[in-house]
Amino acid sequence: MADVPPGYLAANTAWWESRRADQLALAHRQWAAAEPSWGVFGVPESEARILPDDVDGADVVELGCGTAYVSAWLARRGARPVGIDPTPGQLAIARRCQADFALGFPLVRAAAEQVPLADGRFDLAVSEYGAAIWADPYRWIPEAARLLRSGGRLVFLGTSTLLTLCLPDVDGPPAGDRLRRDHFGMHRFEWPDEPTVEFHLGHGDWIRLFRSSGFEVEDLIELRPAAGAGTGYSFVTSEWARRWPGEEAWVLRRAGGP
Repeated sequence: MADVPPGYLAANTAWWESRRADQLALAHRQWAAAEPSWGVFGVPESEARILPDDVDGADVVELGCGTAYVSAWLARRGARPVGIDPTPGQLAIARRCQADFALGFPLVRAAAEQVPLADGRFDLAVSEYGAAIWADPYRWIPEAARLLRSGGRLVFLGTSTLLTLCLPDVDGPPAGDRLRRDHFGMHRFEWPDEPTVEFHLGHGDWIRLFRSSGFEVEDLIELRPAAGAGTGYSFVTSEWARRWPGEEAWVLRRAGGP
């Protein structure tokens, strides 16, 4: 892969750097959680079943780790995680949490599209949002495949294709029951009131990308929150997300293993 950083990386990194102040308390809550929980409604892992049943001794890379709470969850289960993120402020919070919770693992400042680690080093790659929506999938999915051993798994969670199609502008009302944008041609999204760039694909484009990168699809997990579940985000309500999947997790296996 070329060494030239993607053009959207600076804007996304600057935006996350600007959120340093509001991330520390959230990171502490996530690091302190007794059980992993996923997405904007915090669906518990015991219901979502996103992670492998046994990660003890597994080499794991978290792509777009942010404050690295997913890596912390995995480390407590016996995994050997490495957190990857391009934002200095997010990594600074992760290091503070490592000290506060006496739980250490490597953190590397790098983009998920260009990870400075060896081929075939990991058994599991994971992203909750992070690379899943902030990195171009046509760059980071092949990079994840490069980092994984044969038979290794990639698990990532982000906004569902359906919710993306129903979303109004970022500062508008929550998603409703009407499609607001085209399905065909989904890829790069620049919201009017945000300086960031997100990436979302339709399911067909995802599957073709996975196959071309050497992955086989094992599962597509559509999260459903509990009735009345709360969230700090305004773009979707629990009532909406209980009728239609607002978030989805892909579970993939790199071909060539058992």
